[in-house]
Amino acid sequence: MGIVIKQSIQNTITTFIGFAIGAINTLFLYTNFLTDAYYGLVGFLLSTANVMMPFFMFGVSNTLVKFYTSYKTKNQQNSFLTLMLFLPLIAIIPIGLIGIFGYETISNWLSTENTIIKDYTYLIYIIAVAMAYFEVFFAWSKIHYKSVFGNIMKEVFHRFCILILLFALYYQLLNVEQFIIAIAIVYVLRMLIMKLYAFSLRFPKLDFKFNFEVFSVLKYSVLIIIAGSVAMFMLDLDKFMLGKLIEIENIAYYNVAVYIAIVIAVPARAMHQITYPLTAKFLNEHDNVSLSVLYKKSSLNLVIVSGLLFVLIVVNINQLYALMQVEYSQALFVVIIISVVKLIDSLLGINNSIIFNSNYYRIILLFGVLIIFVDVMLNYILIPIYDINGAAIASFIALFLYGSLKIWYVNKQFKMHPFSKSTLYVLSLITILSFSFYFWEFNWHPILNMAIKSIIVVVIYGVVVYRFNFSKDVNAILNKYLKR
Repeated sequence: MGIVIKQSIQNTITTFIGFAIGAINTLFLYTNFLTDAYYGLVGFLLSTANVMMPFFMFGVSNTLVKFYTSYKTKNQQNSFLTLMLFLPLIAIIPIGLIGIFGYETISNWLSTENTIIKDYTYLIYIIAVAMAYFEVFFAWSKIHYKSVFGNIMKEVFHRFCILILLFALYYQLLNVEQFIIAIAIVYVLRMLIMKLYAFSLRFPKLDFKFNFEVFSVLKYSVLIIIAGSVAMFMLDLDKFMLGKLIEIENIAYYNVAVYIAIVIAVPARAMHQITYPLTAKFLNEHDNVSLSVLYKKSSLNLVIVSGLLFVLIVVNINQLYALMQVEYSQALFVVIIISVVKLIDSLLGINNSIIFNSNYYRIILLFGVLIIFVDVMLNYILIPIYDINGAAIASFIALFLYGSLKIWYVNKQFKMHPFSKSTLYVLSLITILSFSFYFWEFNWHPILNMAIKSIIVVVIYGVVVYRFNFSKDVNAILNKYLKR
């Protein structure tokens, strides 16, 4: 776990920095510098681009990681990497042509409920292409076990740039139309910088001979298109459907709630940057012993760290909303539900990586399509009744089912699961602290209230986890810093 812990810590730090900047943007700057309608528009454009991105990426980011270590000669690697660079164009070019010739029809359909969308529809395509190729180049760096720079670009760069743009908007250096276009430019710039870094690690030598099993690679890429991004895909699908079914302002409220909740996913996002290629390596080498150890450790360590974040969010959520405009507090239930979803994701550990990189990856397409169908149907039923709360309930049901299916399938095929007695102890600790401190408020300013409660929770949580030695890896890290 040495390289995992080292790069995971580095990635966690940069991810938290990115999320801190994003929190300033999402919770305070967007909500004060933009109207709810334009904030909702930004959320709709980015979420719709995220929904399109897996199709544009054509499964390449997962395919790169799965197959690269199986090719031992330079010629095979060059040929494989060449295919990976051009494969996304199979989707990007035809969809782009459809967009050009059918632009009026598409933009009218997207803006049936909210006319503000119509003039900015073209940006969805540009942002989606930039997001897709960014992920390709990020995966290019991950196969060389270099994930830190890419994680900075993924988590920090665009949020910092948008922070600058928001202040430019506030000081009237940009108008709102220019601001929205500038956001798209930021995503394109991010992709270009990531490309330069990826090529500095290994510059592509184009080889179109394709002297490897092309069919196996293409089959995997096609099957993994949807399955590779189901969890985040569905949260963005919720925002897309909110924009189609109810007033666009609701996306702003939902977006803030989701952003608060997905802080819980920061440790998982950081760890997966390095565990994903390691999982592929263990599977390619048929090292099930190391795989099982990594599976259990990743789940336990993630739920310990993510669980602390979960408790901090739950016990402070009322006070956090007290600092914001009152309209946003209607999404408090959304925060709780999506937080539970993200905690469950952490429990899965490297479950996704095991399925995606194994010979059983086909099943994830079936699971993915099933879950997306369930989510869409539930959204259509629940959003008109419960608004944004309906979207959150739909995601919870669908993602809980999705996680359960994946745990069952990995256990069925590999005879391993991520749970231990320590998992039960940690979940009990999370539950007790959440209920104990949620209803306990000091009659002070919200910031002071949150600070005091957070300190108390962190101390109790840390002492219990350390004292009862739930995780040797976590205790080893704590010992290292305590001795200093």
